[in-house]
Amino acid sequence: MALALDDFMSDAAAVGFREDREWLFSPEPVRLSGADVAQLERLGHPLRMFQLGCDRIYRRSVKGTLPGWIADLLDAGKPGWLVEAQRSDDLREVAPRVIRPDLLLTEDGFALTELDGVPGGMGITGWLSKRYSEAGFEVLGEGSGMLEGFRTLMPDGGEVLISEEAGDYRPEMEWLVEALNDRGGGPWGMGSAEEFSDANPASALYRFFELFDWESIPAARSLARRPDLTPPFKPHFEEKLWLALMWSPSLREVWETEVRGSHLRRLRELVPYGWVVDPTPLPPHAALPRLEVNSWDQLATFSQKKRHLVLKVSGFSELAWGSRGVVIGHDISGEEWTAALERACEEFDSQPWILQEFREARMVEHPYYDPRTGAIETMRGRVRLCPYYFVDQDGRSCLGGCLAAVAPADKKKIHGMRDAILTVCVADG
Repeated sequence: MALALDDFMSDAAAVGFREDREWLFSPEPVRLSGADVAQLERLGHPLRMFQLGCDRIYRRSVKGTLPGWIADLLDAGKPGWLVEAQRSDDLREVAPRVIRPDLLLTEDGFALTELDGVPGGMGITGWLSKRYSEAGFEVLGEGSGMLEGFRTLMPDGGEVLISEEAGDYRPEMEWLVEALNDRGGGPWGMGSAEEFSDANPASALYRFFELFDWESIPAARSLARRPDLTPPFKPHFEEKLWLALMWSPSLREVWETEVRGSHLRRLRELVPYGWVVDPTPLPPHAALPRLEVNSWDQLATFSQKKRHLVLKVSGFSELAWGSRGVVIGHDISGEEWTAALERACEEFDSQPWILQEFREARMVEHPYYDPRTGAIETMRGRVRLCPYYFVDQDGRSCLGGCLAAVAPADKKKIHGMRDAILTVCVADG
Protein backbone atom coordinates (compact mmCIF):
# COMPACT_ATOMS: atom_id res chain seq x y z
CA MET A 1 0.00 0.00 0.00
CA ALA A 2 1.62 3.23 -1.18
CA LEU A 3 0.79 6.44 -2.97
CA ALA A 4 2.40 7.06 -6.36
CA LEU A 5 4.37 10.25 -6.98
CA ASP A 6 2.13 11.23 -9.90
CA ASP A 7 -0.89 11.14 -7.58
CA PHE A 8 0.76 13.77 -5.40
CA MET A 9 2.32 15.97 -8.04
CA SER A 10 -0.70 16.51 -10.26
CA ASP A 11 -3.04 17.30 -7.39
CA ALA A 12 -0.51 19.48 -5.54
CA ALA A 13 0.15 21.53 -8.66
CA ALA A 14 -3.58 21.94 -9.30
CA VAL A 15 -4.17 23.53 -5.88
CA GLY A 16 -0.96 25.59 -5.89
CA PHE A 17 0.78 23.82 -2.99
CA ARG A 18 4.06 23.48 -4.86
CA GLU A 19 4.73 27.09 -5.70
CA ASP A 20 8.20 27.87 -4.28
CA ARG A 21 7.70 25.28 -1.52
CA GLU A 22 9.01 22.10 -3.08
CA TRP A 23 9.07 19.66 -0.19
CA LEU A 24 9.49 15.91 -0.77
CA PHE A 25 6.63 13.42 -0.98
CA SER A 26 6.62 9.98 0.63
CA PRO A 27 4.83 6.80 -0.43
CA GLU A 28 3.70 6.31 3.18
CA PRO A 29 3.04 8.18 6.45
CA VAL A 30 5.35 8.25 9.48
CA ARG A 31 4.60 5.33 11.78
CA LEU A 32 4.29 6.06 15.49
CA SER A 33 4.16 3.62 18.40
CA GLY A 34 0.87 3.02 20.14
CA ALA A 35 2.21 4.82 23.21
CA ASP A 36 3.15 7.88 21.14
CA VAL A 37 -0.26 7.95 19.49
CA ALA A 38 -1.98 7.70 22.88
CA GLN A 39 0.05 10.66 24.12
CA LEU A 40 -0.87 12.74 21.09
CA GLU A 41 -4.55 11.95 21.48
CA ARG A 42 -4.48 13.09 25.13
CA LEU A 43 -2.29 16.17 24.79
CA GLY A 44 -4.86 18.68 23.55
CA HIS A 45 -6.61 19.16 26.89
CA PRO A 46 -3.44 19.82 28.97
CA LEU A 47 -2.28 22.34 26.35
CA ARG A 48 -5.65 24.07 26.47
CA MET A 49 -5.45 24.22 30.27
CA PHE A 50 -1.90 25.59 30.03
CA GLN A 51 -3.01 28.40 27.71
CA LEU A 52 -5.92 29.32 29.97
CA GLY A 53 -3.50 29.30 32.91
CA CYS A 54 -1.17 31.64 31.02
CA ASP A 55 -4.06 34.01 30.44
CA ARG A 56 -5.03 34.01 34.10
CA ILE A 57 -1.44 34.67 35.17
CA TYR A 58 -1.20 37.57 32.73
CA ARG A 59 -4.47 39.11 33.93
CA ARG A 60 -3.54 38.66 37.58
CA SER A 61 -0.27 40.47 36.90
CA VAL A 62 -2.19 43.33 35.27
CA LYS A 63 -4.58 43.44 38.23
CA GLY A 64 -1.73 43.50 40.75
CA THR A 65 -2.34 40.19 42.51
CA LEU A 66 0.86 38.89 40.90
CA PRO A 67 4.08 40.85 40.25
CA GLY A 68 3.74 43.49 37.53
CA TRP A 69 6.94 42.42 35.78
CA ILE A 70 5.13 39.43 34.24
CA ALA A 71 2.70 41.55 32.21
CA ASP A 72 5.37 44.18 31.53
CA LEU A 73 7.59 41.49 30.00
CA LEU A 74 4.80 40.02 27.87
CA ASP A 75 3.70 43.49 26.71
CA ALA A 76 7.18 44.63 25.69
CA GLY A 77 7.24 46.20 22.23
CA LYS A 78 3.46 46.18 21.73
CA PRO A 79 1.44 49.30 20.90
CA GLY A 80 -0.71 50.62 23.75
CA TRP A 81 -4.04 50.04 21.99
CA LEU A 82 -3.23 46.35 21.49
CA VAL A 83 -2.23 45.95 25.13
CA GLU A 84 -5.51 47.58 26.18
CA ALA A 85 -7.47 45.26 23.89
CA GLN A 86 -6.02 42.07 25.31
CA ARG A 87 -6.65 43.35 28.85
CA SER A 88 -10.28 44.23 28.10
CA ASP A 89 -13.27 42.45 29.57
CA ASP A 90 -14.38 41.71 25.98
CA LEU A 91 -11.57 39.14 25.69
CA ARG A 92 -11.65 37.77 29.23
CA GLU A 93 -11.12 33.98 29.17
CA VAL A 94 -10.92 33.98 25.36
CA ALA A 95 -8.10 31.77 24.05
CA PRO A 96 -6.97 30.42 20.66
CA ARG A 97 -9.08 27.54 19.40
CA VAL A 98 -6.43 25.94 17.23
CA ILE A 99 -3.55 24.57 19.28
CA ARG A 100 -0.45 23.34 17.49
CA PRO A 101 2.66 22.31 19.37
CA ASP A 102 5.93 21.54 17.62
CA LEU A 103 7.11 18.18 18.95
CA LEU A 104 10.53 16.67 18.29
CA LEU A 105 10.71 12.89 18.31
CA THR A 106 13.64 12.15 20.65
CA GLU A 107 15.10 9.01 22.22
CA ASP A 108 13.28 9.94 25.44
CA GLY A 109 9.90 10.73 23.89
CA PHE A 110 8.51 14.06 22.71
CA ALA A 111 10.12 17.47 23.25
CA LEU A 112 7.80 20.47 22.87
CA THR A 113 9.83 23.31 21.37
CA GLU A 114 7.05 25.74 20.42
CA LEU A 115 3.32 26.36 20.83
CA ASP A 116 2.25 28.14 17.66
CA GLY A 117 -0.30 30.92 18.09
CA VAL A 118 -1.20 31.25 14.38
CA PRO A 119 -0.28 27.88 12.88
CA GLY A 120 0.23 27.25 9.21
CA GLY A 121 -0.04 23.78 7.69
CA MET A 122 -3.72 23.12 8.35
CA GLY A 123 -4.64 22.88 4.69
CA ILE A 124 -1.59 20.80 3.78
CA THR A 125 -2.25 18.43 6.68
CA GLY A 126 -5.89 18.11 5.63
CA TRP A 127 -4.94 17.48 2.01
CA LEU A 128 -2.28 14.89 2.88
CA SER A 129 -4.63 13.19 5.36
CA LYS A 130 -7.26 12.90 2.63
CA ARG A 131 -4.79 11.54 0.07
CA TYR A 132 -3.31 8.90 2.37
CA SER A 133 -6.71 7.95 3.77
CA GLU A 134 -8.06 7.36 0.26
CA ALA A 135 -5.07 5.07 -0.33
CA GLY A 136 -6.07 2.93 2.65
CA PHE A 137 -3.92 4.31 5.48
CA GLU A 138 -5.59 4.86 8.87
CA VAL A 139 -4.13 8.31 9.48
CA LEU A 140 -4.41 10.12 12.80
CA GLY A 141 -7.56 12.23 12.74
CA GLU A 142 -8.84 10.21 9.76
CA GLY A 143 -9.17 11.63 6.29
CA SER A 144 -11.57 14.42 7.25
CA GLY A 145 -10.34 15.26 10.76
CA MET A 146 -8.76 18.58 9.81
CA LEU A 147 -11.88 19.69 7.96
CA GLU A 148 -14.26 18.71 10.72
CA GLY A 149 -11.95 20.25 13.32
CA PHE A 150 -11.85 23.57 11.49
CA ARG A 151 -15.63 23.43 11.03
CA THR A 152 -16.05 23.48 14.85
CA LEU A 153 -14.44 26.95 14.91
CA MET A 154 -17.15 28.44 12.71
CA PRO A 155 -19.99 25.88 12.56
CA ASP A 156 -22.31 28.12 10.55
CA GLY A 157 -19.64 29.37 8.18
CA GLY A 158 -17.37 32.37 8.25
CA GLU A 159 -14.38 34.01 6.66
CA VAL A 160 -10.65 33.36 6.84
CA LEU A 161 -8.75 36.66 6.85
CA ILE A 162 -5.25 36.19 5.45
CA SER A 163 -2.61 38.88 5.06
CA GLU A 164 -0.09 39.50 2.31
CA GLU A 165 2.69 38.70 4.79
CA ALA A 166 1.17 35.23 5.26
CA GLY A 167 0.52 34.85 1.52
CA ASP A 168 2.62 31.66 1.18
CA TYR A 169 -0.17 29.88 3.06
CA ARG A 170 -3.01 31.16 0.90
CA PRO A 171 -3.21 28.08 -1.41
CA GLU A 172 -3.60 25.66 1.48
CA MET A 173 -6.23 27.80 3.19
CA GLU A 174 -8.12 28.17 -0.08
CA TRP A 175 -8.10 24.38 -0.38
CA LEU A 176 -9.40 24.07 3.19
CA VAL A 177 -12.24 26.53 2.63
CA GLU A 178 -13.23 24.96 -0.70
CA ALA A 179 -13.18 21.46 0.80
CA LEU A 180 -15.42 22.62 3.65
CA ASN A 181 -17.90 24.13 1.23
CA ASP A 182 -17.93 20.91 -0.80
CA ARG A 183 -19.02 19.05 2.35
CA GLY A 184 -22.02 21.34 2.83
CA GLY A 185 -23.09 23.88 5.43
CA GLY A 186 -21.42 27.22 5.73
CA PRO A 187 -20.59 28.98 3.57
CA TRP A 188 -16.93 29.57 4.34
CA GLY A 189 -14.85 32.10 2.44
CA MET A 190 -11.44 33.72 2.09
CA GLY A 191 -10.76 37.40 2.45
CA SER A 192 -7.86 39.83 2.38
CA ALA A 193 -6.93 41.05 5.86
CA GLU A 194 -5.69 44.30 4.36
CA GLU A 195 -9.00 44.95 2.58
CA PHE A 196 -11.36 43.79 5.31
CA SER A 197 -14.07 46.14 6.56
CA ASP A 198 -16.31 45.22 9.45
CA ALA A 199 -19.50 45.61 7.41
CA ASN A 200 -20.93 42.27 8.56
CA PRO A 201 -20.24 42.03 12.30
CA ALA A 202 -22.31 38.85 12.59
CA SER A 203 -19.95 36.82 10.37
CA ALA A 204 -17.48 34.59 12.24
CA LEU A 205 -13.83 35.23 11.44
CA TYR A 206 -10.59 33.25 11.54
CA ARG A 207 -7.43 35.37 11.78
CA PHE A 208 -4.57 34.13 9.62
CA PHE A 209 -2.04 36.89 10.23
CA GLU A 210 0.46 37.59 12.97
CA LEU A 211 -0.22 40.53 15.27
CA PHE A 212 3.22 42.06 14.68
CA ASP A 213 1.88 42.86 11.18
CA TRP A 214 -0.99 44.99 12.53
CA GLU A 215 0.13 48.19 10.78
CA SER A 216 -0.65 46.54 7.42
CA ILE A 217 -4.22 45.78 8.52
CA PRO A 218 -6.38 48.96 8.47
CA ALA A 219 -9.22 47.20 10.32
CA ALA A 220 -6.95 45.88 13.10
CA ARG A 221 -8.35 48.16 15.80
CA SER A 222 -11.96 47.32 14.96
CA LEU A 223 -11.15 43.60 15.03
CA ALA A 224 -9.19 43.75 18.26
CA ARG A 225 -12.00 43.28 20.77
CA ARG A 226 -14.10 40.75 18.88
CA PRO A 227 -14.45 37.68 21.11
CA ASP A 228 -15.79 35.64 18.17
CA LEU A 229 -12.54 36.07 16.23
CA THR A 230 -9.98 33.30 16.63
CA PRO A 231 -7.14 33.48 17.37
CA PRO A 232 -8.05 36.52 19.49
CA PHE A 233 -6.09 39.78 19.53
CA LYS A 234 -4.12 38.68 22.58
CA PRO A 235 -0.43 38.88 21.63
CA HIS A 236 0.78 37.28 24.84
CA PHE A 237 -0.42 33.94 23.40
CA GLU A 238 2.06 34.40 20.53
CA GLU A 239 5.04 34.73 22.89
CA LYS A 240 7.49 31.86 23.43
CA LEU A 241 8.24 33.54 26.76
CA TRP A 242 5.66 31.29 28.42
CA LEU A 243 7.83 28.23 27.75
CA ALA A 244 10.62 29.84 29.79
CA LEU A 245 8.38 31.41 32.44
CA MET A 246 7.00 27.95 33.14
CA TRP A 247 10.45 27.13 34.61
CA SER A 248 10.91 30.37 36.57
CA PRO A 249 11.68 29.49 40.22
CA SER A 250 9.84 32.60 41.42
CA LEU A 251 6.64 31.44 39.66
CA ARG A 252 6.68 27.80 40.75
CA GLU A 253 3.82 28.18 43.23
CA VAL A 254 1.87 30.35 40.80
CA TRP A 255 1.92 27.65 38.14
CA GLU A 256 0.93 25.02 40.68
CA THR A 257 -2.08 27.18 41.58
CA GLU A 258 -3.17 27.95 38.03
CA VAL A 259 -2.57 24.65 36.21
CA ARG A 260 -3.70 21.25 37.45
CA GLY A 261 -0.85 19.17 38.84
CA SER A 262 -1.07 16.30 36.31
CA HIS A 263 -1.23 18.76 33.38
CA LEU A 264 1.72 20.77 34.69
CA ARG A 265 3.82 17.63 35.22
CA ARG A 266 3.09 16.50 31.67
CA LEU A 267 4.14 19.86 30.26
CA ARG A 268 7.34 19.90 32.29
CA GLU A 269 8.16 16.47 30.89
CA LEU A 270 7.75 17.84 27.36
CA VAL A 271 9.10 21.41 27.45
CA PRO A 272 12.90 21.86 27.55
CA TYR A 273 14.17 23.89 30.49
CA GLY A 274 14.37 27.56 29.57
CA TRP A 275 15.33 31.06 30.65
CA VAL A 276 14.21 34.57 29.75
CA VAL A 277 17.26 36.45 28.45
CA ASP A 278 17.06 39.34 30.90
CA PRO A 279 20.23 41.49 31.09
CA THR A 280 19.41 42.81 34.58
CA PRO A 281 22.55 42.17 36.68
CA LEU A 282 22.28 39.42 39.28
CA PRO A 283 23.64 39.83 42.82
CA PRO A 284 27.26 38.66 42.92
CA HIS A 285 26.35 35.56 44.94
CA ALA A 286 23.50 34.48 42.58
CA ALA A 287 23.52 32.28 39.48
CA LEU A 288 21.23 31.45 36.57
CA PRO A 289 19.62 28.07 37.39
CA ARG A 290 21.32 25.06 35.76
CA LEU A 291 23.68 27.30 33.78
CA GLU A 292 25.60 28.13 36.97
CA VAL A 293 26.83 31.50 35.67
CA ASN A 294 26.29 34.96 37.09
CA SER A 295 25.81 36.79 33.77
CA TRP A 296 25.11 36.31 30.10
CA ASP A 297 28.66 37.50 29.42
CA GLN A 298 29.90 34.38 31.19
CA LEU A 299 27.57 32.24 29.11
CA ALA A 300 29.11 33.78 25.99
CA THR A 301 32.45 32.17 26.90
CA PHE A 302 31.05 28.62 26.87
CA SER A 303 32.86 26.21 24.59
CA GLN A 304 30.98 24.78 21.63
CA LYS A 305 30.66 21.48 23.49
CA LYS A 306 28.84 23.23 26.35
CA ARG A 307 26.57 25.29 24.08
CA HIS A 308 23.80 22.72 23.59
CA LEU A 309 21.42 25.63 23.90
CA VAL A 310 18.93 27.39 21.63
CA LEU A 311 18.22 31.14 21.46
CA LYS A 312 14.82 32.17 20.13
CA VAL A 313 13.02 35.43 19.45
CA SER A 314 9.95 35.22 21.65
CA GLY A 315 7.29 36.77 19.39
CA PHE A 316 5.76 39.90 17.84
CA SER A 317 8.41 39.83 15.13
CA GLU A 318 8.74 38.69 11.54
CA LEU A 319 11.63 36.52 12.80
CA ALA A 320 9.45 34.63 15.27
CA TRP A 321 8.19 31.98 12.83
CA GLY A 322 9.72 29.53 10.36
CA SER A 323 12.92 29.12 12.45
CA ARG A 324 14.21 32.49 11.21
CA GLY A 325 14.76 33.78 14.75
CA VAL A 326 16.40 30.59 16.07
CA VAL A 327 20.11 30.33 16.93
CA ILE A 328 21.54 26.92 17.88
CA GLY A 329 24.56 27.41 20.12
CA HIS A 330 26.66 24.41 19.14
CA ASP A 331 26.04 25.00 15.44
CA ILE A 332 27.83 28.38 15.22
CA SER A 333 31.19 29.91 16.05
CA GLY A 334 32.05 31.48 19.39
CA GLU A 335 31.97 34.94 17.83
CA GLU A 336 28.48 34.35 16.40
CA TRP A 337 27.28 32.99 19.73
CA THR A 338 28.55 36.05 21.58
CA ALA A 339 26.93 38.38 19.05
CA ALA A 340 23.60 36.53 19.32
CA LEU A 341 23.60 36.79 23.11
CA GLU A 342 24.49 40.48 22.95
CA ARG A 343 21.62 41.12 20.55
CA ALA A 344 19.19 39.23 22.78
CA CYS A 345 20.24 41.32 25.78
CA GLU A 346 20.05 44.60 23.85
CA GLU A 347 16.52 43.84 22.61
CA PHE A 348 15.11 42.84 25.99
CA ASP A 349 12.96 45.96 26.44
CA SER A 350 11.39 45.80 22.98
CA GLN A 351 11.78 42.24 21.68
CA PRO A 352 12.54 39.64 24.38
CA TRP A 353 14.38 36.41 23.62
CA ILE A 354 14.39 33.10 25.43
CA LEU A 355 17.08 30.46 25.84
CA GLN A 356 16.26 26.74 25.99
CA GLU A 357 18.17 23.53 26.47
CA PHE A 358 18.73 21.81 23.13
CA ARG A 359 16.92 18.51 22.65
CA GLU A 360 18.38 16.14 20.07
CA ALA A 361 15.81 14.49 17.82
CA ARG A 362 16.45 10.83 17.19
CA MET A 363 17.42 9.49 13.78
CA VAL A 364 14.84 7.70 11.65
CA GLU A 365 14.78 6.33 8.13
CA HIS A 366 11.84 7.15 5.91
CA PRO A 367 11.13 6.60 2.20
CA TYR A 368 10.62 9.46 -0.23
CA TYR A 369 10.29 10.03 -3.95
CA ASP A 370 13.33 11.48 -5.69
CA PRO A 371 11.76 14.44 -7.52
CA ARG A 372 14.20 14.06 -10.45
CA THR A 373 13.77 10.33 -11.16
CA GLY A 374 10.57 9.37 -9.34
CA ALA A 375 12.44 6.49 -7.70
CA ILE A 376 11.83 5.65 -4.05
CA GLU A 377 14.86 6.53 -1.91
CA THR A 378 15.46 6.45 1.84
CA MET A 379 16.23 9.53 3.91
CA ARG A 380 18.04 9.35 7.21
CA GLY A 381 16.74 12.26 9.19
CA ARG A 382 14.95 13.71 12.20
CA VAL A 383 11.22 14.18 12.73
CA ARG A 384 9.12 17.11 13.90
CA LEU A 385 5.47 16.38 14.56
CA CYS A 386 2.76 19.05 14.43
CA PRO A 387 -0.52 17.76 15.85
CA TYR A 388 -3.51 20.08 15.39
CA TYR A 389 -6.05 20.32 18.20
CA PHE A 390 -9.34 22.09 17.59
CA VAL A 391 -11.35 23.51 20.48
CA ASP A 392 -15.09 23.53 19.94
CA GLN A 393 -17.52 26.12 21.26
CA ASP A 394 -17.96 24.14 24.48
CA GLY A 395 -14.22 24.15 25.18
CA ARG A 396 -13.55 20.52 24.24
CA SER A 397 -10.37 19.78 22.29
CA CYS A 398 -10.01 17.16 19.57
CA LEU A 399 -7.03 15.97 17.51
CA GLY A 400 -7.75 16.74 13.85
CA GLY A 401 -4.55 15.42 12.31
CA CYS A 402 -0.78 15.38 12.63
CA LEU A 403 1.73 16.73 10.13
CA ALA A 404 5.21 15.17 10.12
CA ALA A 405 8.32 16.86 8.71
CA VAL A 406 11.35 14.60 8.24
CA ALA A 407 14.45 16.78 7.78
CA PRO A 408 17.81 15.49 6.53
CA ALA A 409 20.24 14.40 9.21
CA ASP A 410 22.63 17.32 8.57
CA LYS A 411 19.92 19.91 9.38
CA LYS A 412 19.85 21.19 12.96
CA LYS A 413 16.62 23.17 12.46
CA ILE A 414 13.72 20.87 11.66
CA HIS A 415 10.77 22.34 9.77
CA GLY A 416 8.92 22.09 6.47
CA MET A 417 11.94 23.09 4.38
CA ARG A 418 12.56 22.37 0.71
CA ASP A 419 14.69 19.28 1.49
CA ALA A 420 12.25 17.81 4.04
CA ILE A 421 9.64 15.12 3.60
CA LEU A 422 6.13 16.26 4.51
CA THR A 423 3.64 13.55 5.37
CA VAL A 424 1.15 12.61 8.10
CA CYS A 425 1.10 9.94 10.81
CA VAL A 426 -0.34 6.50 11.42
CA ALA A 427 -0.16 4.10 14.35
CA ASP A 428 2.46 1.40 13.82
CA GLY A 429 0.82 -2.00 13.61
